[in-house]
Amino acid sequence: MQEAIIYTDGSCHTQHKLGAWATMLFIDDIKINLSGFEIDTTHNRMELLAVLKSLEYILSYYKKCNEVKIITDSQYVVGLISRKQKLLHQNFITKKGAELNNSDLINQLFNYTNLLKINFEKIKAHSKFTGAINYNNEVDKISRSIVRTEVAKLI
Repeated sequence: MQEAIIYTDGSCHTQHKLGAWATMLFIDDIKINLSGFEIDTTHNRMELLAVLKSLEYILSYYKKCNEVKIITDSQYVVGLISRKQKLLHQNFITKKGAELNNSDLINQLFNYTNLLKINFEKIKAHSKFTGAINYNNEVDKISRSIVRTEVAKLI
């Protein structure tokens, strides 16, 4: 069986609601970059979408992969896993009776946790240069660059 290591990040220009996500997947000796752009979105949706697109890719192209390590700077994404049972029990409804933001994507994430063994590692965002390759900083730069490019088209 194969193991994948994934670095993810998302970015959003909140004023224009334009966002992007980026990931780097490492499977065996292969490095795969994925990224995308979304309109009418939020930062948390982009963080989630980065994870989901990576898992979707693995399930489509690496069927022997059964274990995934996701390295992210998103406390939001990491925190969802610890709240999984509560959110499912409440059917993604808040205490005030409203549907939980991003419930569509959160439900997809929970479905993937039933298909793959997924471990999340929370790392500090925007870490200083230490001489070692920091893939989280790389995906951060990619997602922010996509957002800047798309915002520039509006101006």
